[in-house]
Amino acid sequence: MTNQVSMSTALHFPSDFTWGVATSAYQIEGAAAVDGRGPSIWDTFTHTAGKVIDGSNGDVACDHYHRYAEDVENIAALNVSAYRFSISWSRVQPSGHGAWNEKGFDFYSRLLDKLAEKNIAAHVTLYHWDLPQVLQDNGGWLNRDTASHFAVYAAEVARRFGARVASIATHNEPWCTANLGYGNGQFAPGFKDPVAALQVSHHLLLSHGLAMTAMRAVKSPAKLGIVLNQWTAMPATDSPADKAEAEWEYARSVQWFMDPIFKGSYPQIALDRMDQSLFIVFENDLKIIHQKLDFLGVNYYVRAFVSTENPPRKPEGKLGFTDMGWEIYPQGLSDLLIGLHREYQEYDLPPIYITENGMASADKLEDAKVDDQIRIEYLNRHLAAVAHAMEQGVGIRSYFYWSLMDNFEWNSGYAKRFGLIYVDYATQQRTMKESAYWYRDFIEAQKSF
Repeated sequence: MTNQVSMSTALHFPSDFTWGVATSAYQIEGAAAVDGRGPSIWDTFTHTAGKVIDGSNGDVACDHYHRYAEDVENIAALNVSAYRFSISWSRVQPSGHGAWNEKGFDFYSRLLDKLAEKNIAAHVTLYHWDLPQVLQDNGGWLNRDTASHFAVYAAEVARRFGARVASIATHNEPWCTANLGYGNGQFAPGFKDPVAALQVSHHLLLSHGLAMTAMRAVKSPAKLGIVLNQWTAMPATDSPADKAEAEWEYARSVQWFMDPIFKGSYPQIALDRMDQSLFIVFENDLKIIHQKLDFLGVNYYVRAFVSTENPPRKPEGKLGFTDMGWEIYPQGLSDLLIGLHREYQEYDLPPIYITENGMASADKLEDAKVDDQIRIEYLNRHLAAVAHAMEQGVGIRSYFYWSLMDNFEWNSGYAKRFGLIYVDYATQQRTMKESAYWYRDFIEAQKSF
């Protein structure tokens, strides 16, 4: 299989660089009520009218629960050496506390066996937004007790699987959990309360710290860290107002999660613009959060383009926009990584894993082929951005494309396709896109350097 966009011969990555693909449990597994799995907040959210754009849900999704062996074969066919996936908390512990579900753990054990057969390293995420509904009924992430329950869950996964996986991330994109789940209602559980979102963000960070301590207590040999979605914040103009707003945007999004982990404090510029009396932090919380990481996962999709004008200015989008409406801006990835290195290197910034980067495009299956040249260009440009950051001294160890295959894209349902593999949801047939062949060949070419 060939493609029209030539592979860059200028990009040379280290021989020990890790290439991978990524997914998450609710987006691909299906089997929503199979083998003892309990409901999560996403089951409840998607079965509530008007919450998902196309009215769909993840009850079946990609049926990965039953088709995981086929999916591992496809992962292996991509030449990648690593696979990042999340564990469904309610599949292994239906209530989020109390009894464990052995059939749920058995599924992940079988998946790990298949990955090991193919010499594919497993990178596990403990929480990719699918909180057990029982915990939500007791307050969810607004309830401080949820952080303690999460630590118990983390320790059990690390005890069982820590010697079989390369890394364990506590959370995926806690910014989304807090701001989209509790701030504007776009994601489960669907609350619209910015004050609640603030407190949730703190409880998420607290749960991360408690989980790190708990996993280390069981002496897990896996690398331990967290995955944060991040972006640069660029003022639309040189006006003082735009510059100040961009600085605040970066503080309330990137630094809000980075500073407590690496500096042991919240960024003052963000604290100055909030009513701190509504934000409860216990005496030792920041000490618990402020722990050394083995890795930092960075997810990058788009820059923040900040304008205070009314209506706000929009980015030109010289390289176009994805099917999500996000500006394609690869320079933002290298700018972000170089900035993180500059700001946090003295605070024990660990090796960085690019844990997600990818695009949705309006892919069509025609004559058993998906000709997604725009995704190939996207990959080419963003890998060049990663290489540039590495040349500037940033310690990047891996790149995981999001996503392995088309899947349930949260409140967008099945309308958006991020995958290297096309999924026909009616038949569950998987078809490699042209970008999959390009990525396979790119990785193979790196072995010759």
